[in-house]
Amino acid sequence: MIYDIKLQITYQYTNPAVGGRHVVCAMPIDGRGQRVMASLLDIAPRPEERLDRQDFFGNRISEFSFRGPHTSVGFTLKARIERFAAAPLPLNTIALTAMPAALAASRDLGPESPLHFLSPSTRVPRDPAMTAFAQGALHADISVAEAVVAIGSALYRHMKFDPKATTVDTPATEAFTKRHGVCQDFSHIMIACLRGIGIPSGYVSGFLRTLPPPGKPRLEGADAMHAWVRAWCGPYAGWIEFDPTNDKLASEDHIVVARGRDYGDVSPIRGSMRISGGQNSKQAVDVIPLAV
Repeated sequence: MIYDIKLQITYQYTNPAVGGRHVVCAMPIDGRGQRVMASLLDIAPRPEERLDRQDFFGNRISEFSFRGPHTSVGFTLKARIERFAAAPLPLNTIALTAMPAALAASRDLGPESPLHFLSPSTRVPRDPAMTAFAQGALHADISVAEAVVAIGSALYRHMKFDPKATTVDTPATEAFTKRHGVCQDFSHIMIACLRGIGIPSGYVSGFLRTLPPPGKPRLEGADAMHAWVRAWCGPYAGWIEFDPTNDKLASEDHIVVARGRDYGDVSPIRGSMRISGGQNSKQAVDVIPLAV
């Protein structure tokens, strides 16, 4: 499937910002099921400095800065992506009981190493309640891949998607206690559950193709950025990706932007600036499948 993607993010400031330095992580990446055919990130106003690079995990990063006053910042991403059909659940995954030995044998410290994704991270704490929840979804002799799906499906049944329940800064423990949240919360909670039982797991940010109701036109700008989970299933099966918000393995409807330990590694924009007063932001996403 080939998609045309457009992302627009704008920030409007009450008073002019005096300088600023920001990092954008919004450009889709190549590999593991998708190919970037074309992409462009435009920043307005034009920054005085800009550096495009890859981070440790292979994500595409744009660093830029402003030296003078400005009342707004806008980002426009346009990309054409080919997304391939997802592989089925691997059959060569190891048993969950074999995971400690597999991790002990791992000597890889590169970006794909499972060792980076096992310990607590900034937004994914080690939480006894989430570990107990994960253990309750398992059965004897379960494989790692089966455990990933079982825990993701259990969260889907017990959590309610509620965009009003949390914010981008809500801790995973709070969202889990409420049993309400959005895709970011679902993903952080699932990662904590998996790490709690010894399965390396990480956060995936991207876009999800959405379908309008039957007979209704597709609304421009109505899509949104999405998040799901990746988990390491052993040295033979490698990584799989699961979307707990929708109770399914990531498929050709999931377009990957970035992968990291949690949202903090892959947030679309972060940075600092000198300003007094507030700001307003808007975001619009279009994921348009092309006939091929």
